[in-house]
Amino acid sequence: METTPVLAVVIAAYNEEEALPGMQTRLAKVFDALPMPARVLYVDDGSRDGTWAALTALAAADPRVSLLRLARNFGKELALTAGLDLVDGDAVIVLDADGQDPPELIPAFIARWQEGYDVVYGTRTARPGESWLKRVTANAFYRVINRLSDIPIPADTGDFRLMSRAALESLRQLRERQRFMKGLFAWVGYRQVSLPYERQARIAGDSKFNYWRLWNLALDGITGFSTVPLRVATYIGLLTAMVAFAYGGWIVMKTELWGDPVQGWPTLMAVVLFLGGVQLVALGIIGEYLGRLYLEAKQRPLYLIRERWPRP
Repeated sequence: METTPVLAVVIAAYNEEEALPGMQTRLAKVFDALPMPARVLYVDDGSRDGTWAALTALAAADPRVSLLRLARNFGKELALTAGLDLVDGDAVIVLDADGQDPPELIPAFIARWQEGYDVVYGTRTARPGESWLKRVTANAFYRVINRLSDIPIPADTGDFRLMSRAALESLRQLRERQRFMKGLFAWVGYRQVSLPYERQARIAGDSKFNYWRLWNLALDGITGFSTVPLRVATYIGLLTAMVAFAYGGWIVMKTELWGDPVQGWPTLMAVVLFLGGVQLVALGIIGEYLGRLYLEAKQRPLYLIRERWPRP
């Protein structure tokens, strides 16, 4: 006997007490209009404000709300992983807690899923409320990582997407610790389609992602889905060595033929500093990959759960 499919929504939140009530109000209206049962799992990523109290109030008012509280702040990627590990549904949608990705688009995502697509991802056509620097750097990042990675990662695309049960089960098998979820969503494959939309401004509060966090996320994405930086470091090292050997041979030949009564201090310092700089850059790139190997080798759990609601 066929059963009615169930929709599940996962929302990771960190210090979002101001935005959550408005977000849940909009989400509940969407759920009420859907032709299928739906529920939402909120993941509190170790918030330090009143996020957990706000979430428990929402759960008490709506039985479709369930909660997960992590032991500390593990970061958005791992909080999202925790939610996707524990959520249950025939289709799962990932949403941000700030309301920039409109829940009113959920029916459009479901329609594309019912057409046979396993992953429906939202592509931003506009980014209101974000600075020009953030927009420029985001565009540059997607262009760079797609040049370096063998896995095409959709440009101007965040975590806002729908996944079928098959795609979700495949995603759960990826247990790496340095996680770049946008790349992992693309890596699993399946039938994927874009859904263009205009991103909205935040409901309330400020973004928790500063430029330092975005920079680290970009490093995780590039090193997690490409070994091209290592290869580039190798090529630069080989090219530098060839130039250095050729220049050394020229110095020896010139000294033998004409002598060299004047010591070439500026030339010597320029060559030493150049070679030292190239070596340090190469060591830094190698260190990034080595650090990730170290974290993987420790085999620590991805996250720790402090509390669940309703309690099992």
